[in-house]
Amino acid sequence: MKKTILITFFGLLFLTMTSFSVHKFYVALYQINYVPQKKMLQITARIFVDDLNSAVGKKYTKNINIGSENETDEDLILLKKYLSEKFSIKINGHSRPMNLLSKEMEGDVLICYLNIKEVPKVNSIEVYNAINIEGNSEQQNIMHFNVFGVKNTLLFTESTTKGMLKYE
Repeated sequence: MKKTILITFFGLLFLTMTSFSVHKFYVALYQINYVPQKKMLQITARIFVDDLNSAVGKKYTKNINIGSENETDEDLILLKKYLSEKFSIKINGHSRPMNLLSKEMEGDVLICYLNIKEVPKVNSIEVYNAINIEGNSEQQNIMHFNVFGVKNTLLFTESTTKGMLKYE
């Protein structure tokens, strides 16, 4: 009985001590849906805003305040430039421009809504995603796809910034 109480006590003590330590996750989530009726890809990106501000700031050697009260028009221009350099999609082997429709804050996460128009059919999707990866070896970008009801996931890390899916 004493052994069970001691094991339970030390187990709870260990759990308590480890659960309060700060652990930073470097993860961004993306959802890409193909909507055949509208002939477009709809993209939602969820990125921790502090990591994004840091990455954009390092890239352009400026203090960036995306998603805050101090956000400037120049910050938005640099965000769009950064997204276009670090995130691209080829559909059926052809690069397609992405439109940043809007963005909003949800806690400490910046949600970006993007789309790619005039996509009559999808045979393949090739993605380059290096957002927040440069200079942060722990960053992971997880992309979920829903194309023709087929769900796929790609993981992008420092060693893997490109991925391809085929739909035949």
